[in-house]
Amino acid sequence: MQLYRGSIFIVFCLLANVGFAESSMELLPEKEDKIILRADITDPDCLECHGVKGYSVPLGEHGETEKKRLDINEDELHDSVHGKLDCLDCHHDIEQVPHKKDGLEKVNCVECHLNLGAGTSPERKSWLDKDEVNIVLQTKRYSHSIHANSNLKNNAGCADCHTGHYVYPSDQSKASTYKLNAPAMCGTCHEKALKEYRMSIHGQTLKTPWKGDSASCTDCHSAHQIAKTEQVDAHRVVTEHCGKCHQREVESYMATTHGQLAWLGHEDVARCQDCHQAHTTHKIDDPDANISPTNILNTCKTCHKKAGANFTQFRAHRDIGNYERNPELWWFSRIMVGLVIAVLIFFYSHSVLWFYRELKTRPVTWVKAGGKSYPVRIPRIKHNSGQHFQRFSWYWRANHWALALSVMTLVFTGMVVMYPGTAWAMNVVSFFGGWASLGIIHRIAAVIFLLAVFGHGLVMIIRLVRDPNFRWFGPDSLLPRWQDAKDMAAQFRWFFGKGEAPRFDRWTYWEKFDYWAVYWGAFVIGLSGIILWFSDTLSAILPGWVFNLAILAHGVEAFLAVTTLFVVHFFNNHFRPSKFPLDTVMFTGSWDLEELKEERPAEYERLLASGKLESRLVIPPSTRANLISHILGFTLLGIGLILLVLVIIGFSQRGLV
Repeated sequence: MQLYRGSIFIVFCLLANVGFAESSMELLPEKEDKIILRADITDPDCLECHGVKGYSVPLGEHGETEKKRLDINEDELHDSVHGKLDCLDCHHDIEQVPHKKDGLEKVNCVECHLNLGAGTSPERKSWLDKDEVNIVLQTKRYSHSIHANSNLKNNAGCADCHTGHYVYPSDQSKASTYKLNAPAMCGTCHEKALKEYRMSIHGQTLKTPWKGDSASCTDCHSAHQIAKTEQVDAHRVVTEHCGKCHQREVESYMATTHGQLAWLGHEDVARCQDCHQAHTTHKIDDPDANISPTNILNTCKTCHKKAGANFTQFRAHRDIGNYERNPELWWFSRIMVGLVIAVLIFFYSHSVLWFYRELKTRPVTWVKAGGKSYPVRIPRIKHNSGQHFQRFSWYWRANHWALALSVMTLVFTGMVVMYPGTAWAMNVVSFFGGWASLGIIHRIAAVIFLLAVFGHGLVMIIRLVRDPNFRWFGPDSLLPRWQDAKDMAAQFRWFFGKGEAPRFDRWTYWEKFDYWAVYWGAFVIGLSGIILWFSDTLSAILPGWVFNLAILAHGVEAFLAVTTLFVVHFFNNHFRPSKFPLDTVMFTGSWDLEELKEERPAEYERLLASGKLESRLVIPPSTRANLISHILGFTLLGIGLILLVLVIIGFSQRGLV
């Protein structure tokens, strides 16, 4: 009986379960039929699932496993910068709800940010206007960064740093990119760097803000301009960002060859992190610091293998405004800058006065226009007497070519280093494939320049010694003499209309200045250049501050050469009204005889009286020779003026020292 009753109970239960299953299966199609197409999907439809706290999917196949959270905090989402967006504004590939579980595309933040405001409604665009430009700029920077490189295994997408849904301005404490949160966020990938950073002065001070402000990851590396550490872009970004806190230190670092060459991509010069350590940064007086008194020599020797103890006196931060720290640099900089100012004031004033006076001495003709008469200065007519006077031999002209080409090459390659932060300098280095190529060109040009200057001097000395009748302070000598002072005084009286123009002989006082200025410049630039060229060897015997003086002298003297050669020298020989637009004597070697009478009346009369004039007369250059001379002359003038403009651009941005 009991067995019978049990059997009936089991059968009843089975029938009940079958009926329940049948009723459940009848509901499933009804559930599946509740599909919402894209056009009708709203945020509440998405939040019906994703708004449930703890909503997630297991990442493993079975059992207890790690889960991927898919829940969204609706309030936090709406407070974020994306709070006014709909879910489908970012999740473009969802066509219906419920959507497919696998194969959803990653949200393309980059494409959206680069097209902000394009084709959007006024309601959506209104909240983007104020930050649109910055967002597009930062997105472009990210697109070119190493984080955006999809070929890398562990590259960082936007959501890896900003999270997927809770994106807040970086100055808000709950943002994942907030200054205090950034180390932990970056450390999820860069674990070693985070560990080192936390032990550094930056990491320790960040946690104790009452001791002062400190640097977080994005303060040094930027938020989006991330490049490989060995690339020049990474160095530039870090150096610029160091300057936000250490402005004076970075400016003084950029005034040294370390800073200048490193900015241009030279891999063998010291960068900020080479001396101060990248993440394990310590105070200067910390025994563990690379630049502490006990470690600094070894730090220098990582590059300068032969460096002696005195080499540590090198000012890695050339702060010429700090007399107590750099007394020799303070004095030397003021002497050099004073020299530049004095020379430029005198000769620029000389050129302006000369231009004005020479223009005033031109004959005037009256031209009628509109019923009125106007005075017009008659341009100077080029002489064509059919007789030419040999002024420069082939040797002088060849030497001038060597000087002109080597100087222009030195200016072109050298000013790239002096003004490395200018766009033109960085483009030049990029065009030549890096600083190494420019460095080789610069040194070759330097050798040619020094050989041209001192080789010429040696030849002249030999000739003078062999000629016992040569008058060392006569009219044919380039040595300064008392007559030069008299001529200069007479020239200034003429400038102001107080007397007649002086009657010059073979060499004028301004030509002698040009001549001896080249020797002065060759000595200063040559000596300082050799010290810098062979710094590795000389570091064993010279104190470090000598190299600072060499850097300063090299740059300032080069600047003086540019601003005198391409302004004063060009004016004296080509741009003054009586010569404009070009004097070809250095190309053809001869003047028209009438031009000799105008320019050097004392020499003409002296040679005529001595009977030597006839021996110096030559056949005028041919039409072809004149054409070639003009092409070459205008080319050199054009190159010189372009170089002058580039130097002025650099000077306007960085200054002289």
